Amino acid sequence: MASHPVAQVTSPAAWAMVEDKFSPYAKDTLAKLIAFVHDEVLPAQNLARAQLPSDPEARWKTVLPVVAELKAKARKLGLWNLFLSKAHYPEFGVPLTNLEYALMAEVLGRGGQMASESVNCSAPDTGNMEVLARYGSPEQQKKWLLPLLNGETRSAFSMTERFVASSDATNIRTTIRQEGNEIVVNGHKWYISGAGDPRCALHLVLGKSDPDNSDRYRQQSIVIVPPNAPGVKVIRPMHVLGYDDAPEGHCEIIYDNVRVPLGNLVLGWGKGFEIIQGRLGPGRIHHCMRSIGVAQYALDLMLQRVTDPAKKTFGKYLYEHGTVVSEIAHSRAEIESARLLVLSAALQIDKVKAKGALKEIGIAKFVVPSMALRVVDRAMQAYGAEGLSQDTPLAHLFATLRTLRIADGPDAVHIQQIGQRELKRAPALAKRTAEIKRREKALFEKHGFKL
Repeated sequence: MASHPVAQVTSPAAWAMVEDKFSPYAKDTLAKLIAFVHDEVLPAQNLARAQLPSDPEARWKTVLPVVAELKAKARKLGLWNLFLSKAHYPEFGVPLTNLEYALMAEVLGRGGQMASESVNCSAPDTGNMEVLARYGSPEQQKKWLLPLLNGETRSAFSMTERFVASSDATNIRTTIRQEGNEIVVNGHKWYISGAGDPRCALHLVLGKSDPDNSDRYRQQSIVIVPPNAPGVKVIRPMHVLGYDDAPEGHCEIIYDNVRVPLGNLVLGWGKGFEIIQGRLGPGRIHHCMRSIGVAQYALDLMLQRVTDPAKKTFGKYLYEHGTVVSEIAHSRAEIESARLLVLSAALQIDKVKAKGALKEIGIAKFVVPSMALRVVDRAMQAYGAEGLSQDTPLAHLFATLRTLRIADGPDAVHIQQIGQRELKRAPALAKRTAEIKRREKALFEKHGFKL
């Protein structure tokens, strides 16, 4: 129903399609979330930037006071851990489906990382909480998961490596081996999300524990490594198109003979690949959901710019020049199309879990960030030099979205997987076509015609 607040933020048509699939609880939560993001988060964004020190070292030791205030408000409103569906995680989750969370994540996308963190739904914590909720032992859940669920700590996911093509996770070189009742970790990682945050309490580290296993997908294991363990060395923060994203950021890390208890092994030896596949599927669709919100926000900013009487050029509004109206129309159409793709993937996850929705997730992963990039780029063009500056969020949004075309698997990998999946249909199509031709020939003969 168009009168619901979501219709004002996203799309009346999209809301009309999914409204009957939303529980009363989900509708109420969505309305509260929209109000929270627009009334609390968006007005606080510039304050957060002002509270972040300019000193390079201090930036990485700061917990922004305004974010702490927002988290307290969000929790009081019941806007907390919305990503964790009770249907999949009965002990820890909230009564929301992935489809219901899809529109909520879109709303969060408008407020960036700060909005997601304020409701304890920010990466990489979301994926790490899902790993611990699904695969962690009771002891691991008590020690590591509960503080994350309570928003008391942050975490990092340590998979990507320097010097190897780690988009193929079987290429990783970090070693994980058992010595007595300890696990020893040695490796060189980079672009490790969340590792710079002063509240980071654990790294989930993927490494090779059985490199000689004939099954290349059973060679890896995941172990929990505290960031203060001897031998964990944060080399530097990594920049993304000039942004360091402090204080959470992305870091280069060396694990030098790091020793942790055997109880820090997650699920079991050789289970690493199984775990990351279970983690990345939902994580990818969450990124796509937020990207829809980013694109919608950029289009809103563009509309304001091109209709601003103070920004007229040559006596005309910007929308009266060139192809601006066409670019607005294409942006609207692309957002609507991508949203339907994401909602479809979310619905599939609810029905058959992430493993059964790999096709839908894979398509969304390479379609949505590219779409959002185009929309942001058009908005930047409308703003001119201001769109490249720190005076609008557009440049940072562009950098973030460009990252997503590599994060959680490069576009090329997903495109290849989807293409190969489609090619598998070719034999059945050929068989079907041959049967149609056979029937066609029989019909011609029956009616006295020759082909």
